[in-house]
Amino acid sequence: MKFGVGQAVRRKEDVRFVTGRGCYTDDLTLPNQAYGVVLRSPYAHAEIGGIDVGAARAAPGVVAVFTHAELDARGVGPMPCVAPVKNRDGSDQALPARPVLARGRVRYVGEPVAFVIADSAEAARDAAELVEVDYEPLPAAGTIEAAVAPDAPLIWQEAPGNIAFDWQMGDAAAVEAAFAAADRVVRLDLVHNRVVPNPMEPRACIAEHDAASDRTTLHTSSQGAHGLRERLAGLVFNEPLERLRVVTPDVGGGFGMKIFPFPEHVLTIFAARELRRPVRWTGGRDEAFLGDTHGRDARTHGELALDRDGRILALRVTNRANLGAYNSTFGPMVATAAGGRILGGVYDIPAVLFRVEGVFTNSGLVDAYRGAGRPEAAYIIERLVDAAGRETGLGPAEIRRRNFMKPESMPHTNWWGIPFDSGEFARNLADALRFAEFDTFEARRAAARARGQRRGIGVSYYVEITGGSPIEHAEIRVLDDAVEVVVGTQSNGQGHETTFAQLLAERLGVPFDAVRVRCGDSDVLPTGGGTGGSRSLHMAGGAIRAVADRIEDKGRRLAAHLLEAADADVEFRVEEDGAGRFRIVGTDRAIGLFDVARAARTPDLPEGLADDFAAGLTEIGAYNAEASTLPNGCHVCEVEIDDATGVARIVTYHVVDDFGRIVNPLIVEGQVHGGVAQGIGQALLEDCRYEAESGQLITGSFMDYSMPRADDVPWIRFAYNEIPCRTNPLGVKGCGEAGTVGALAAVMNAVVDAVGVRHIDMPATPEKLWRAMHRADAS
Repeated sequence: MKFGVGQAVRRKEDVRFVTGRGCYTDDLTLPNQAYGVVLRSPYAHAEIGGIDVGAARAAPGVVAVFTHAELDARGVGPMPCVAPVKNRDGSDQALPARPVLARGRVRYVGEPVAFVIADSAEAARDAAELVEVDYEPLPAAGTIEAAVAPDAPLIWQEAPGNIAFDWQMGDAAAVEAAFAAADRVVRLDLVHNRVVPNPMEPRACIAEHDAASDRTTLHTSSQGAHGLRERLAGLVFNEPLERLRVVTPDVGGGFGMKIFPFPEHVLTIFAARELRRPVRWTGGRDEAFLGDTHGRDARTHGELALDRDGRILALRVTNRANLGAYNSTFGPMVATAAGGRILGGVYDIPAVLFRVEGVFTNSGLVDAYRGAGRPEAAYIIERLVDAAGRETGLGPAEIRRRNFMKPESMPHTNWWGIPFDSGEFARNLADALRFAEFDTFEARRAAARARGQRRGIGVSYYVEITGGSPIEHAEIRVLDDAVEVVVGTQSNGQGHETTFAQLLAERLGVPFDAVRVRCGDSDVLPTGGGTGGSRSLHMAGGAIRAVADRIEDKGRRLAAHLLEAADADVEFRVEEDGAGRFRIVGTDRAIGLFDVARAARTPDLPEGLADDFAAGLTEIGAYNAEASTLPNGCHVCEVEIDDATGVARIVTYHVVDDFGRIVNPLIVEGQVHGGVAQGIGQALLEDCRYEAESGQLITGSFMDYSMPRADDVPWIRFAYNEIPCRTNPLGVKGCGEAGTVGALAAVMNAVVDAVGVRHIDMPATPEKLWRAMHRADAS
């Protein structure tokens, strides 16, 4: 059918966005609203002797100034970490409390110290400068290396050596035996550089309190209203969820960072309740660098054991992951299990050992960023496999082919116990190499060398594992001439309004333009899992399908009454004209879905139906996932590096993906393009850096932090093979993070090949490449 599943339908929501009719959090204005400004610490580590807010409170236009004292008096709890891990000896990790506003000591530059509220943003900013904080600076450790040094300053008493946890998974004995028997061991030390999410729309929130109902509404840019409500109400304010409503309007990008509760959420809610007026906070780009969670930041030693034929016997990885000054919401899990589950990728590796030390540093918090551990895991194995291909002489293609899990072995359980239900990895590799003209690359390398350019080609085969809550809800309301679907996920620009409309239009036989998709209001749907871990299509799509089945069953009973037939004699189907109808089997007597919905709202239904249809033709339900999905694919990147300047330019980029059944190829391709662009940014440009001794943020703006621009990203040639997932009824696999997961190693493998060295750490900046080329030439 037109606009059905499989068609490249343009995003319906884009009309709203490109005509300026989107509504983002900062577009909202509430009557009598006040403006909040956060006073942040200029020190990475300091004792607070006292906070004098007297001058600030007396400043013109100031309504209130809050410190930790006011929050403590009201029983406001600390910011939550909901995903702690166990140490390898079974003990609990260090979980120091993270106050909303600093209490006694600050531990990173930008840590919130006070909240100033005034009648205007300007007045609040001016008053914030009048707050006097008595800081006594302490020695700081701004990096992993500084924090684990023998003489490092201690950040938390409960974390000796600044180690938050020492976690391990795998079979140590089997790995040790495999390495002892190996014919070759390949080793690499890798840096996973820290990155700042930098969505187009910075964080913002507005809270308003209704005294009559004693309920607070928080309007905020997020990746899921329900999860945010559960953590804020249930964990920070320790109150029933019903006291807090969270509403998320349009969102201008999140990339993982907008999943979490932040101090500003707590502060606006607290202030709105105390002042009995709306309070808003809008973050600037400078605050995003200081106060948003960051991504990645780890140091890895990886080892690969191989037999004489180049087959992998075992993988051993030790990792130090920077958590920042506190455990963030999911920080420990992101550094361990999130990527660890698929460490080893799509290769048949008999034994794996993965050890992670979480390190506290005097730096901003680190948590999920597009891929959340999976790009790190893919980078580790794909750099190691590539190095093994070079050292064995097998090359980047053959080393991978020899070690792939085979389609005939599916379902294949990896070392963690994750079942791979489907996948044709050799097919995707072959297609990508053919599209990239891999066999004729050496001729292109020679031609580039004659022009003073060093050309390299890089291959990466990634696998992603979709995550998030294993249950999702949806509600479908069939109206007179439209269908409204409410989902528990949250669009951050991924095209949900279009994709979900395609699913429902095909399933119920209603016009694509008649489907309205709603999300982002904790009052409208009882619960929801939000957006993260590439879960939205699998989970919300599954929920939509499950509820559509219930709509069919419910509508059939009313249709049977209207058609004067038995329920068993009536069927529902989408007919040749694309319309969904209930029809008496074997006859021409039928009634359309919208006609049944209109009849459901008539007052003269029989007693047996009246109660069931009191709310009309409406159903709510949930989908429980049987398993995560495992999108995978091959990236092939070709780069040229200028001899004179060290500037790297990506010449061609090819991707062949397996996302299972494709609902909208156009949206999928856009997601891949965006993900690859973020991977290119990390590989070549982006580097969030703290000074080791002072903990000062060196790259605190776009003057110092380089983001990818249009001329840094080539046209990405995208193709796919539809290999349906066997563990969900739609046959889909998530695609939102896949581009980033595959891109890091593809780009860096190409860079290493071009320079002719064994390894270069990300980001491969011109200076780093120029020096590496000159060292390689001199050796």
